[in-house]
Amino acid sequence: MLDNVTINQLRAFVAVCDQGSFSGAARELRRAQSAISHAISALESAFDVVLFERNARKATLTAAGRSLLADARGVISRTEEMKMRAVAIAEAGVPHVSIAVDSYFSRAHLIECLRTLQADFPTAAINLRMTTMQGGERLVLEGTCALAVTITDVPELSPGTIERHHLCDAQMVTVCATSHPLAAIVGPIAREEFGRHIQLVVTDNQPHAEKTQQGVVSERQWWVNDLGAKHDLLRGGLCWGHMPHHLVAQDLANGTLVELKRRAWHMRPLTFMISQRRGYSFSECEARLIERLGDRQMCPKDAIQNSFPRETKKARKPAKP
Repeated sequence: MLDNVTINQLRAFVAVCDQGSFSGAARELRRAQSAISHAISALESAFDVVLFERNARKATLTAAGRSLLADARGVISRTEEMKMRAVAIAEAGVPHVSIAVDSYFSRAHLIECLRTLQADFPTAAINLRMTTMQGGERLVLEGTCALAVTITDVPELSPGTIERHHLCDAQMVTVCATSHPLAAIVGPIAREEFGRHIQLVVTDNQPHAEKTQQGVVSERQWWVNDLGAKHDLLRGGLCWGHMPHHLVAQDLANGTLVELKRRAWHMRPLTFMISQRRGYSFSECEARLIERLGDRQMCPKDAIQNSFPRETKKARKPAKP
């Protein structure tokens, strides 16, 4: 009877467990609730066990169901890995790269990597999507992109389906316009002082996405869903915020923005990861691009600081009491 077990039945079983109900599983899998019920009944018949308590208001697993759940997840995961390998094998002869890149990643570095890839693979077709936060991994899950450059602090959409590998780091700086009150403070600024001013934070524009809170300290926050808009608002003097150093290097050099030093508050570098479906095998073209993207630290801060004009290093006026 076990030969009659299908992957769709196992998906229905896992979906009921994850969603907590048959109706929730039906919505998740976009199937009729009767189809979910039939799949579970067929699975119970094939296994000759009862998977869910029949007298419970919610979908409550029996002891047998709890025992078999991990096995069901494992079979689904291995099936997805096999599908990804099959796709990679079928497309091995076509130089094609579909990649989503987070907007925080250095655009100049990305362009240089694509220029090099074009020289190595002149006929390669590139599908490039610029995304924010969880947007890249969502495209990978949907099958629109095979790869995504993702920020490590962004919550994973589906850890059982997608795996991440370290790519590179980028320096983050805290900045504001020269007209902002924080720019007038000499020396490191206390966390409490930052909290008195509006902080500008980039949020995910994907529906139902989890929000990332790294570096958010102010109770007063403005939220934007576009990094370019954040850059413009910072230069406009409305708020303060954290930015990738490579994006504001020119502003710091010409004095449009100033870097704010933090007192007893460490800001970790921005770590980028490559996200892919589990079991996915890189083509030669994809592997070459990933190697280029991660082959150096983007925009080393010291090298840029040493090129600043002297007038941008003048001491700031003390804040008024």
